[in-house]
Amino acid sequence: MLPSDHRLPGHALSRLASGGGGADAVRHLAAPQRSKRLLNVVGTMRLAAEAGHPHARVAEHAYDVLAEIEKKSPAAVRGTLAHPAVGAWAARTVRSLEEGGPPPDGQCDPARLGAVAAAAALKSGMPCEVQVPVSGGTIMLPSLGRIDLGGGQDDGLADLVVRADGRVEAGDLCLRPGAGEQRGWRPLRHLRTADAGLRVLVDDLDAFRWSDAAEAGGRLGEPELRTWRASLDAAWTMLRAHHWTIAEETQTLVTVLTPIKGPAQGMNSASSGDLFGTIGMSTPPDGRWLASTFAHEVQHSKLNAIQDMVTLLEPDERDEPNRYYAPWRPDPRPLSGLIQGAYAYLGVAGFWRRQRAQEADLRPHIEFAHWREAAHQVTGTLLDSGLLTTEGERFVGAMRRTLTPWLSEPVPPAAREIARQEAEAHLRTWQAANGSAPVHRL
Repeated sequence: MLPSDHRLPGHALSRLASGGGGADAVRHLAAPQRSKRLLNVVGTMRLAAEAGHPHARVAEHAYDVLAEIEKKSPAAVRGTLAHPAVGAWAARTVRSLEEGGPPPDGQCDPARLGAVAAAAALKSGMPCEVQVPVSGGTIMLPSLGRIDLGGGQDDGLADLVVRADGRVEAGDLCLRPGAGEQRGWRPLRHLRTADAGLRVLVDDLDAFRWSDAAEAGGRLGEPELRTWRASLDAAWTMLRAHHWTIAEETQTLVTVLTPIKGPAQGMNSASSGDLFGTIGMSTPPDGRWLASTFAHEVQHSKLNAIQDMVTLLEPDERDEPNRYYAPWRPDPRPLSGLIQGAYAYLGVAGFWRRQRAQEADLRPHIEFAHWREAAHQVTGTLLDSGLLTTEGERFVGAMRRTLTPWLSEPVPPAAREIARQEAEAHLRTWQAANGSAPVHRL
């Protein structure tokens, strides 16, 4: 179980910087993320041993089990380690061990590697015996589901046995996770489009499914899950028909959808650097919203992965990290937030640029006019900052070269006027709340 060396080819970086990239470029981003997760998994074991963690031996045994499974079924190990919640657990546990203090939430336990090994064993059909953490009377098998031991089980470690026939023994339970939901077992569920072109896992159980536990949504009921399924199918149909690059990137990158809480009004979506492959979202109202959400959040995921490999920003030594205006946020943002937002809204503007040809009403034109100008404005702020690296200047310059010709594309006058009014109203509200800040004018 050794990570590989990775470099982002110049041609892939150029395509990504222009706002797209397609499946090939995204694969160049996914491979380093797999190695990053493997490094963090190895790090949990080694750092636990160095720190004298009480569960260091448990983690070491689990790692040995994974190594044995990999010899006979590398795909089972690779697929389990690729699950975003495994990456989030490993990254947070490594940070906790490096800092030397108690984990912030009590969940960053190296012994969770036993649950990772058990999940890989189930996928491979190989038997194993491991110890796994119990939290609230439950055991999470990442990418598969959750075992409920009942209220009498104390938190701590439990013995877990995986049999070659797919049975799992834990506490007083004997389960067959492959047989679907049963007493003591709640599986994670898959959504698949009608043409089987897109298949995602809905992770609504794992403690590491989202970066902020306060924002994570709970288990989806069956009616709500049907809404997600219908929206996914409609979004995929739209992407395949009119937004081919977004469809390719979504199919290659997005493996997990995670419910998160929505705002009092409207919907919410987000991405996290530790959860490459996951998009968090509140329940989608329809396929068009979900399609535009993929256009938005895939951009964030791509840029998170790019910045793991390429330094785009110099450290800002000035003590003003949150002083910039972003036309999509109510609060001042640091340059790191600006570049994320500009790249995301480059994708959003591109989505509406193509989508407006498919709809008769003004809203797609309004969205295109609004976000092309907002993203273009912020690329100017970034280029004027003096804090982009050489690679950062090239990257933002490529973004701007994509956006600049879009500014002269015709938009119905009524749509342009509404977009202008919406932009100006946002700036007035922002200035009333935050005061003045550098705003790059077109």
